[in-house]
Amino acid sequence: MERSESGGVDPRPTLASPVIVSDEGLAPSEDLSILIDRLDHHDTQDPSQLAIAQRMGDFARAHSDALFRTCPEAHFTGSALVVEEGTERFILLFHTKLQKWLQPGGHVDGNANLSASALREAQEETGIEGLRVVRPAFDLDIHEVRPPNEPPHLHLDIRFLVLAPDGSVPVGNHESRELHWVTERELDDFDVDESVRRLVRQGLPLLHYLKD
Repeated sequence: MERSESGGVDPRPTLASPVIVSDEGLAPSEDLSILIDRLDHHDTQDPSQLAIAQRMGDFARAHSDALFRTCPEAHFTGSALVVEEGTERFILLFHTKLQKWLQPGGHVDGNANLSASALREAQEETGIEGLRVVRPAFDLDIHEVRPPNEPPHLHLDIRFLVLAPDGSVPVGNHESRELHWVTERELDDFDVDESVRRLVRQGLPLLHYLKD
């Protein structure tokens, strides 16, 4: 069991039994302890992921402002593997500031409900209506970013599967220069780093558990 954003107790979803988050589960929260609890119970058998979860949890305990981009050393972000239902195609965008092919995602701006933040970023960056986010987070990543006119800093990125209705047409915003539906086989056509490849490799199998 785990604490919910609304203050109650929910069954803890796992990678073998993921759940689509209800509207109630998308309520924002400023309670950093909820995020810390989820990091402490991050569902993985991968030692490197366990180490990242520990590092993120330790950072959150030591920095009460870790949810805000004004925390200069590092701050939390939420990302989404946006997958078209029925096709397993996913969205890649070319990020205008970072000049890289990435998944939708961004700053959480004080919201400890990272699944809600990932969904919001997916909605804003793809323009797709009817998106649904799946818990638990299936991947964690810490990486350095070097945006223009900002000092280098770390993003503590927590990643979720987001489902898009079949036939959705993405429409990007100012944050991306290009936006494409991509299959796993087509990844080699894009200059993506290992974190994006791992995102796809780890995220797509969750679809099969949702079907059961």
